[in-house]
Amino acid sequence: MDEIAALIEPNISALRRYAFALTRDGDLADDMVQDCLERAVRKWHLRSSDGNLRAWLFAILHNVFVSHMRGPSRRGHQVDLEGAENTPCPTMSQERHLTERDALAGLDDLPPEQREVLLLVGVEELSYAEAAEVLGIPIGTVMSRLSRGREGLRRFMETGCSEPVRSIK
Repeated sequence: MDEIAALIEPNISALRRYAFALTRDGDLADDMVQDCLERAVRKWHLRSSDGNLRAWLFAILHNVFVSHMRGPSRRGHQVDLEGAENTPCPTMSQERHLTERDALAGLDDLPPEQREVLLLVGVEELSYAEAAEVLGIPIGTVMSRLSRGREGLRRFMETGCSEPVRSIK
């Protein structure tokens, strides 16, 4: 058991970061990570010894998130973005704080499929192949979702809206 814990422990902060980015709720993120780790330990014997442990853990966490989103407690529930306010540290410039706040709002504005890929590849630094494995989708789908997500985030940062603006002729 100590060997399993030693292998899993270095990934916990990244798992929590991803869970929080998906939920914007620290308590729920902690619960999801705990569920993920319980499942990982319980299913350790099913893990491929030559497989990527980090990708396997992210796949479990992603499945925990999907299960939670399908649960009856989530139907009709809205995430309060005001409650997820990010308080800047005293040395952080106001402009940087506003940029970070806008980037988080832009991520929240993206479709979940694009947000998940952006978080896995851009924040957690998983490869395209690892992200595809985590999400259970082809690598080409990862690439297209990442491209659309980056474009949506870029558009949001420029205009405040991730939806393409239609020009009327």
